Amino acid sequence: MPTETLAHKLGTTTHLSPLLMKARRLGLRTPEDLCALAVKRGCRYYDMHGDSSRVQEAFPLRVSCEEFSNTELAIALLSLFPPVTLLRQRIGAAMLSADDVDVSDLASLAEAEQCGETVHYIADCGHQVEPENEFWIELRSALSSHRYDVEKMPHPTRFIVMTGITRGKVGIQKHWVRPARTPSLEV
Repeated sequence: MPTETLAHKLGTTTHLSPLLMKARRLGLRTPEDLCALAVKRGCRYYDMHGDSSRVQEAFPLRVSCEEFSNTELAIALLSLFPPVTLLRQRIGAAMLSADDVDVSDLASLAEAEQCGETVHYIADCGHQVEPENEFWIELRSALSSHRYDVEKMPHPTRFIVMTGITRGKVGIQKHWVRPARTPSLEV
């Protein structure tokens, strides 16, 4: 039975992705490779083993940010082509907000890779959590022509960390999950 792609789920067609071809040329052949690279670049929240050094050993391939930027990594994770998984969408959403991601480059690449709809939805979710963050405001504006079906997208809580009671304070606190800079794991 064929695996469902995000393109299929959204009711659109899959295209040949120049970005995913570039990733393959660099040795990033599977969605798991992309996820492992994101963990190496600071998405420790999604380290399934709980030990980032294991990722380093299991994924010895070194791909620098100059070869494959965090912008490219975020869009590759959110690509319509590979089988859709919630984990990849969550890691892609986290990588969107990496420190070195440029809004105009991100919007252009999302357009080229036909995932502007997904990126716009994530930007709206980011804006709900961090309404003063200029990044989300600019990204929403850059992708304002895109409309999405909320029913086909992950629930906004999939992109955040929420707390209930923290140090005696009762109330929900929300924080966007984003990559943390870790010199020992930066590639």
